[in-house]
Amino acid sequence: MAQASLGDTARQISRNGLIGAPLLLISILAMMVVPLPPLLLDLFFTFNIALSLIVILSGVYAKKPLDFAVFPTILLIATLLRLALNIASTRIVLLEGHTGTAAAGQVIEAFGEFVVGGNYAVGLVVFAILVIINFIVVTKGAGRISEVSARFTLDAMPGKQMAIDADLNAGAIDQDEAMRRRAEVVAEADFYGSMDGASKFVRGDAIAGILILFINIIGGLSIGMLQHNMAFPDAMHNYTLLTIGDGLVAQIPSLILSTAAAIMVTRVSSEQDMGQQFSTQMFANPRALGVTAGIIGILGLIPGMPNMIFLGIAGLAAGGAYLIHQRSLEREALGLNPGEPMPRSGDSPAVTQRGQSAQPGPQGGQAAGAAEEAGDDNKDLSWDDVLPVDVIGLEVGYKLIPLVDKNQNGQLMARIKGIRKKLTQEIGFLIPPVHIRDNLELSPGAYRITLMGVTVGESDIYPDREMAINPGQVFGTLAGTPTKDPAFGMDAVWIDPAQRDQAQTMGYTVVDASTVVATHISQLLQSQAYDLLGREEVQHLLDGMAANAPKLVEGLVPDIMPLGTIQKVLRNLLEENIPIRDMRTIIETLAVEGTKSQDPDVLTAAVRIGLGRMIIQNINGLSSEISVISLDQSLEQLLQESMQGGGGLEPGLAERIHQSLLESTQRQEMAGEPAVLVVSAPLRPMLAKFVRNTIPSLHVLSYNEMPDTRQIKIVSNIGRPE
Repeated sequence: MAQASLGDTARQISRNGLIGAPLLLISILAMMVVPLPPLLLDLFFTFNIALSLIVILSGVYAKKPLDFAVFPTILLIATLLRLALNIASTRIVLLEGHTGTAAAGQVIEAFGEFVVGGNYAVGLVVFAILVIINFIVVTKGAGRISEVSARFTLDAMPGKQMAIDADLNAGAIDQDEAMRRRAEVVAEADFYGSMDGASKFVRGDAIAGILILFINIIGGLSIGMLQHNMAFPDAMHNYTLLTIGDGLVAQIPSLILSTAAAIMVTRVSSEQDMGQQFSTQMFANPRALGVTAGIIGILGLIPGMPNMIFLGIAGLAAGGAYLIHQRSLEREALGLNPGEPMPRSGDSPAVTQRGQSAQPGPQGGQAAGAAEEAGDDNKDLSWDDVLPVDVIGLEVGYKLIPLVDKNQNGQLMARIKGIRKKLTQEIGFLIPPVHIRDNLELSPGAYRITLMGVTVGESDIYPDREMAINPGQVFGTLAGTPTKDPAFGMDAVWIDPAQRDQAQTMGYTVVDASTVVATHISQLLQSQAYDLLGREEVQHLLDGMAANAPKLVEGLVPDIMPLGTIQKVLRNLLEENIPIRDMRTIIETLAVEGTKSQDPDVLTAAVRIGLGRMIIQNINGLSSEISVISLDQSLEQLLQESMQGGGGLEPGLAERIHQSLLESTQRQEMAGEPAVLVVSAPLRPMLAKFVRNTIPSLHVLSYNEMPDTRQIKIVSNIGRPE
């Protein structure tokens, strides 16, 4: 029992890697100091070769660089291991080299005798070629790529963070996913920064290999002839072959690790490993193989050429081109996208039919427009044929159907569901489902958003491209199709997905087509949420409060006020982007003020005072001081007289006031602070309506809505225009 327990403990320690890495580091340090017998040298050299093969294959099979994030550390340890082996082998070569080429173990002897045929001149040439390939080609190129990748990755971090924030605000991802993506962005920057430094290890290792070669040859000749009285040819033969064997057995793993480093820094994140990327990208188009087969075949017909070899390879290339062409025809017949896997036997690909509609949420998708049976032609019309208007609708052109079809990996339905959940939690009532259907009357890449059957937004998008949005400050221009962000009207460019990293480096916020549509829907639903609040939704809110606080709702409807009045008050709040989550405060205020007035505008003003702390917190956060814009007393008096007279503002006066408010708002935004206009209570509704559409970022509050816990700092005073 005790032995089993000790065995389990040992296996657990081994699994956790608690002793593996420290033991390897101690072994490396020991090799530099303690003389090793030839048998251990053979073992460690073989282990070094195996380690380099494991590292390069791990890099090949990794789907993205972060899947092998420990690579820079492994590269450092492998480099130290190889240098320690060089020190250990040099010690044995110089001490025992006079006894023959087997003095430093069988591995070094095999590389010195078998690999280069026992000819040290050939060995020197082979070693020189390996060093040139490693030092000048692989290491230098990998080091340059690492340096550029590290710089571009750091430059692209702000753009990637903004893209994550855009997905989070659009409801495409939740908070946990946003945190995971932000951590991945930081890890990616750390990885490429480490690779930039680790590439210097590889470069230094190549230089050390050259120096060790010359030191061993010169030192061996000196020791052999001066200390062991060897003839020059014998000393040259023994020490040079041992040195060449030692250099080759070290340079081959070094070249493999340098290649692994180059593979890691040139990899593009994908759902496929490198082998799958080769097969799907290099051999996706049969024309490449077909043209190659033709050229090689022509060369094979020339007299004097190795005709059978050339014609054989041409035949293989032509056969491969034919098979790829046949496979592409099968994919087109099944309606599969490029890169999408072929269905297995018994599977049926999902092909979206025209007229399909989908509705995220508990109801799931509903099929519409199915073919009627022949017997239905004579059926008379009934009230069942009167279809209700969709509260929220999304119509898409046929090219956008893959975005909403789950069977084609469409993500839009899931993102719309996320938007509904996010807005429901933020605004305070259940956002109705979005009814999605295709519309052949739209252009192929167009979509249309409707509320109560009325179009409120539409745009054309490219489902196979990504939108690079200019957030206000970018460093360079992108090649693509200029456009406008449909949600906020910002300048943007449709780009190929391959340009994503370049665009983020320049400061653009890059989103895919599904996120563009989802953000547009989110913006429209948030700005027009008041149109979605009907009497049924209000009754659900009251029923929910009655279940938790029955005395609070008791007697409110219809004794104090009708349901329609409560609905109007809630719609007024939503119209000014005030959430109605705090139904307790709203109902308590209505119960008190409803006995004095039934005017929805008066009741709305009273409710706003009750919600003052929440309103200020949503605008200014937890800061104890709030910067505001105010109106001059004479201007307020003039506006109140205009309201009482019922004639409205004179156009010229209204234009000058609007310009002054716009300039003050822009100054506040440039200072990174919210723009808040504070006026007397009678003027607030009129001025809020006045700036709602033209200066949407300006919040209009009354003095009564300002909590006593906040200090007011007047940063701008709008005087009476002359």
